[in-house]
This record gives sequence, C-alpha cells and structure tokens, in this order.
Amino acid sequence: MRTEPSPGNLPAREHLPAGNAGTPVLDVVIPVYNEEKDLQPCVLRLHEHLARTFPYAFRITIADNASTDTTPLVAARLEAEIPEVRSFRLEQKGRGRALRTVWSASEAPVLAYMDVDLSTDLNALLPLVAPLISGHSDLAIGSRLARSSRVVRGAKREFISRTYNLILRGSLQARFSDAQCGFKAIRREVAQVLLPLVEDTGWFFDTEMLVLAERAGLRIHEVPVDWVDDPDSTVHIVKTATDDLLGVWRVGRALATGSLPLDRLARPFGDDPRDREISGVPKGLARQLVGFCVVGGLSTLFYLLLYSGFRTFSGSQTANALALLVSAVANTAANRRLTFGVRGRDRAMKHQAQGLVVFGIGLALTSGSLAALNAATTEPSHSTELAVLITANLAATVLRFLLFRAWVFPDRHDESPSTVVASHTPAVPAGPASPVYATAPQSPYGTTHSPHDHRTWGDATMQLQPVRPNDHDSRNAR
Repeated sequence: MRTEPSPGNLPAREHLPAGNAGTPVLDVVIPVYNEEKDLQPCVLRLHEHLARTFPYAFRITIADNASTDTTPLVAARLEAEIPEVRSFRLEQKGRGRALRTVWSASEAPVLAYMDVDLSTDLNALLPLVAPLISGHSDLAIGSRLARSSRVVRGAKREFISRTYNLILRGSLQARFSDAQCGFKAIRREVAQVLLPLVEDTGWFFDTEMLVLAERAGLRIHEVPVDWVDDPDSTVHIVKTATDDLLGVWRVGRALATGSLPLDRLARPFGDDPRDREISGVPKGLARQLVGFCVVGGLSTLFYLLLYSGFRTFSGSQTANALALLVSAVANTAANRRLTFGVRGRDRAMKHQAQGLVVFGIGLALTSGSLAALNAATTEPSHSTELAVLITANLAATVLRFLLFRAWVFPDRHDESPSTVVASHTPAVPAGPASPVYATAPQSPYGTTHSPHDHRTWGDATMQLQPVRPNDHDSRNAR
C-alpha cells in the first residue's frame, strides 16, 4: 500500500545523550516460562556484568510468560533485592507477545532481549547496543553464523539453523545472517512504529520483525557472538519449524500484495541538513530507470511469445492487439509495484485505466508500423514482422516510461503540507490486511515505583494484539 508521499515517521538517528544517571538507557528483557532453576543465576550474572562494564544506567526486566512453577516468586524476590530489576507477569505464553508488551511500554531508548540460558557470551552485549546508542543503526542482532563467531552446538541444530536462514534468503530475500539467535536490540522510536506491524506472538516474532525492518530500509547491525548450546533447552523443534514456515508464507504473501505500510518506517537520508535541501534532482530516477528497463525487457519477451502464439490462429493485426493488451496489463501491474513502489489496491483500477491509455498509444505505434510494412511488402516474413515490432516497441517503451513517470505514477512529494502525514504514531488502518491495534499501555516505569510492586499485565497484553482467532501459543516457549 502506498500512502501519499509521507516523509516517514522516524526522525534522523542521533547519538543518545548521557542524560540523568537514574534514567535507564538500556532495558534488557528476559522472557521466561517455567525457569525457576535458571532465572536467578541468569539475572545475577547479567546484572554483575552490566554493573561492571556498561557505562549507562540500565534495567533488567523479567517477562514471565504465564509460568506454572515458582518462577513468579523467584522474579518477585529478585525485583525486591536488586533495584535495577523489574518483573512483569503475562497471562499468555509466547516470546513475541512478551517482547512486544514490555518493549511497547518501556521508556528506555534502547531495548534488548536475551534468552534466560545466556547461551550468548555477554561480552557481545555492549557491541550489540553501541551502534544503537550512537545513532548508527536501528536494530542489532547477534549472529552465530558470521565467520568470526564461535559456536558449540549439535549437528542437528546447526543444520536446522542454516537451513532456515537459507529458506529466508531464498523466499523473503533476507540479507541478515541469523534470524533465530536470542540476542537482539532495537531503538525505542523504531519499535514504536515497527512492532504494531508484527503479527506473530511466538518464536517467529524475531524473523518477522527483521524482515519488515530490512524491507523498510532500516539499518540492521550484526555482531558475531560466541554461543554455547543449552542441552536442556525445551524448545519444540518440529512445532517451532512448522510455525516458522507458516510465518514465512504469511509474510511473503503480505509483501507480495503490498499490504504492509512499510513507508511509515522511512528515515531521512543522513544527519546533514543539506541532504534534505537539495532541489531540482528527480527523486529515484536512476532506480526507476533500472526497474523500468528490467520490467520492459521481460514484458517485451512476454509480448513476443504471446504474439507468436496468437499469430498461429489469427492475422497479424489481431495477434498484435491481443498480445499488446495482455502484456500491457501485466506491464502496468509490474511497474506499479516494482518500479514506482506503489503497494496495495488503492487507485489500482485508475492506474490500470491510465495504463490502457498508454497501451492505446503503443498499439497505434505498433499497428501503424505493421500497416506500413504490409503496404511496402505483400508477404513479409515472420522475422521481418518481429524486427519491425521490436523497433516500434522500443519507441513505445520510451514514451511509456515518460507517461508513467509524469502522469500515471507522478512524484507527489511537492504536494501541499495538508496531504503529508505528520504524526509520528499513526493509527493502523482497519481492514483485513492490517489488523487494528489498541493504544499501547502507558509506561509502568516511574520514579514512584516500589520494588515490591509486582504487576500483572494480562489485560495490557491483550490490548496490544490484533483480534485473530486461535491467537495462542501452545508450544513450551521460554
């Protein structure tokens, strides 16, 4: 879907100021489910590491995913004993649900999470968040598949991980190397706009978030990590793999149909004000030319194949008209999506109607060329007809690009300010392709917070979710 030229809802990245020592710059979330044995050693080790090495104020948030053992009691005790620890209870399972809930309500400018088993060496934590603090990147991920990473795990998990990332590269054109490593961070202003677009509430949450961020042009920083597999992990591999593949299909279909408003995540180019004051330069002209040439080459091949097929049972004029009509519809749709970046169904019929006008001009050029050829030669050969049509199509192609750019898909960035979306947190439009999200709950963190104030976030979690049938996570997640 293409929103009329919006400048995006993300400001230029800036280095975070040191600020008040009591205000956390980093909020590290640890999602847990029935982790009564591992939780306390994990939190104590993480807290000691941050207190010793991290130069900013920080917080550790325990997100309990409806545990049925004594995990909530352990979390409450840690919250009471350590000032930098907070604990929250969610009444539904799902790692993605926990992260979206806590990240959406946190006021820390940098949000991170890690698995409770601490499989990733904590020495990678500062390199993970440093690019976000400096303003260089929007998201950061730990990668077990980078060349300099050192990983200890079984052959089965290694095979599954690499196969999954190959599937992402082949199906969703993902360029990040490791979608599943439980060691990620994001800037808060990015999370506020990106998270409402992420539907998954389980293990696919990470992948969906990264794919959407990458497609929107956000910068993802990768950190090679040292990682040791947890042999006691309770992740259900088959169930997780099945859900992940279903998620890949869902996200791929949404991207193909253009139902995701990714233009909301656009950032200004660079931090130098001069980058936004350059005038008189056609925006995106080079990219549009490349895209148009690729689409045009494929359309021409498609047209010639259609013409050859129609020519077997009809005259040259009829075959030309039919082939040009079919290829013109396909050409307009492809240029609309790939060359000029128009997504969704908004104004699609109008664009096709305008494309048919352009088709009529092309038909006049090619039909006129054929008529001239038939007038000059009584029985022209098939190869001669094709040569004439190719020449006429080249002329029609140049004219088509100019009409597409100036009339069908004009650059509307110079419209009046009233047409530009100025809000930094627009409402997600209702409809089958974009679920409605309620307003995120107010931040629970405040200066009056008591260490003994243990909270239950069941209702807040539900406010953040789209209404979908069977919205539950049955796997034993953590």
